[in-house]
Amino acid sequence: MKSNQPTNLFGRKVPAYTLTEILVVLVIIGILVLLALPNLMPLITKAKSTEAKMQLEHAHQLEKAYFYEHSKYSNDLLEIGFTQEKLTTDGADGKANYRLEVTSATQTGFVIRATAVVDFDGDGTFNVWEIDQEKNLKEVIQD
Repeated sequence: MKSNQPTNLFGRKVPAYTLTEILVVLVIIGILVLLALPNLMPLITKAKSTEAKMQLEHAHQLEKAYFYEHSKYSNDLLEIGFTQEKLTTDGADGKANYRLEVTSATQTGFVIRATAVVDFDGDGTFNVWEIDQEKNLKEVIQD
């Protein structure tokens, strides 16, 4: 007959993993991550460069709109209405990985450059993208 008393788990061994077994599994997972990380770095850089492309395309649209109103292109991003998001290097609440600047602006054309403020793969090279009035988007310096 079964009794209605609660079972005492403290008096017997419960099957479980030991701390040593858990640590060995964590070490193996850590080694696998370190082996896979160099293969994932180009993918991470490519994903981050999407931010530069999006910002440059937005700035391009703003420059075009400014041109239609003033018949010239502007050297000033604020003048065309572009607001630079706070950079990741400027503090904890920074979100942008690229700093935009107008490198040249004339009556007939412009070039806007997005320069990374973070070295994504740690090789000392910072990613740089540019766009012109014809919406030619190109990677000037590859990271």
